Amino acid sequence: MKDIVLQTLEESLRVKERFVKENMDRLLTAAQQLATCFAADHKLLIFGNGGSAADAQHIAAEFVNRFSVERKPLPALALTTDTSILTSISNDYSFDEVFSKQIKALGKKDDIALGISTSGSSKNVIKAVETARDMGLYTIGLTGCGGGQLGQCCHLAMIVDSETTPRIQEAHITAGHILCELVDRILFPDRFIET
Repeated sequence: MKDIVLQTLEESLRVKERFVKENMDRLLTAAQQLATCFAADHKLLIFGNGGSAADAQHIAAEFVNRFSVERKPLPALALTTDTSILTSISNDYSFDEVFSKQIKALGKKDDIALGISTSGSSKNVIKAVETARDMGLYTIGLTGCGGGQLGQCCHLAMIVDSETTPRIQEAHITAGHILCELVDRILFPDRFIET
């Protein structure tokens, strides 16, 4: 059992290290896009299914509340949390539209839409990203498994080089934390005292 624990740790570290190194420029670009968005009083809309839905909520909470320094709240919203909206759209239309209809209702030009799909093939995430692009939002995708259709339809795709869902999700939340850290440092440099 200890071997399994160590193998899991080693695999997780390898995947995350490779992801960060391969996506360094994309992470920096995404952070600058987010900082510009927030500075202009626009918002971030985040969405995904299952574990990716939980990641959407986690990242939104870090921006709205705080990450590592005291600063003003930043406008981020997870489109995965309102059960009445999710179930009414699914019931009346299709589960494929649960995020795109929310983008239509809440998204504005120059907002950012962040779609998360470990496979890159989640129909509702792809449809929401396409809707967001059509409306003039900047679109970011977090995905794995070669990127799938999500990796092709967003402005900026960050792809985890893995086929294993848990490892992809671990890299995604690492990316979310990196983005929070970078955005805080861009927007609130006076909160950081370099030693």
